[in-house]
Amino acid sequence: MKLNVKAFALAGGLVWGFNWFILTWWMIAFDGITHEVTLLGRIYRGFTLCPLGSLVALGYGFVDGFFLGLMVALLYNWIASRSKSESGQD
Repeated sequence: MKLNVKAFALAGGLVWGFNWFILTWWMIAFDGITHEVTLLGRIYRGFTLCPLGSLVALGYGFVDGFFLGLMVALLYNWIASRSKSESGQD
């Protein structure tokens, strides 16, 4: 069975992007809005604990999740096709 690469990559991007978006709002709710550079802000340029920063995290998270999902799906399909051909199944 092969994975649909585009769908898997899109799902990975959406999940990872919304994960960072919700996590940012969670931190804003408990720590308040701050414009200090965080560890995540050093990785994702432009990210701060503010509403605009949550959109920046959503964008970066979507791109990261998309490419990670793309690589995982391609690797899975490659391994699945090799194991299928080695076992003699078509």
